[in-house]
Amino acid sequence: MDMIEPGMWIQVRSFKHDGSLHRSWDQGLVLEVNDDFIITASKKTRVTESDGRVWYTREPAITFFSKKYWYNVIAMLKEDGVSFYCNIASPSLVDNDVIKYIDYDLDLKLYPTGAIKILDEREYEHHKEKYKYSEKLDFILKKEVQYIYKMMKNGVFPFQLDSVQSLYECFLKHFEEQHQIKKEGTK
Repeated sequence: MDMIEPGMWIQVRSFKHDGSLHRSWDQGLVLEVNDDFIITASKKTRVTESDGRVWYTREPAITFFSKKYWYNVIAMLKEDGVSFYCNIASPSLVDNDVIKYIDYDLDLKLYPTGAIKILDEREYEHHKEKYKYSEKLDFILKKEVQYIYKMMKNGVFPFQLDSVQSLYECFLKHFEEQHQIKKEGTK
């Protein structure tokens, strides 16, 4: 595994079970790396889909890539509050300064109102057949959905507004420092 550290910009790539590229994000700023998570922040990041379609994220986001568990979480800072979008996915790893994981379609969303919704169940069933997920993998992924649902309901990390706000302030501070360095460099 490559060594990454806070302050580095890193790319993210998600794959499907067969190893094909699903989606890539051009950059995220590494805020924290610990035994459990790689935490990044981004704003207006270029995203490229497997079919070549390109779009840009609309709002700032803090992403928690789990190194041990079968999920990653994107906390999106919207005008109406923070929404948490959880991808059921393989544990993340770093390879050639790129965060990589396998996306398993099932997603959960925690809305600012506290409502929780499970998403993409039909897509999951389609890909389960297409890629021939084993019974063991299917069990792990469905168990993870139940686990994440409980975590969301109970406000367990990373589903905590104060943690997201603190990390976002760290992200903004980094930008202010970078702007100051550029400003001083032009004098």
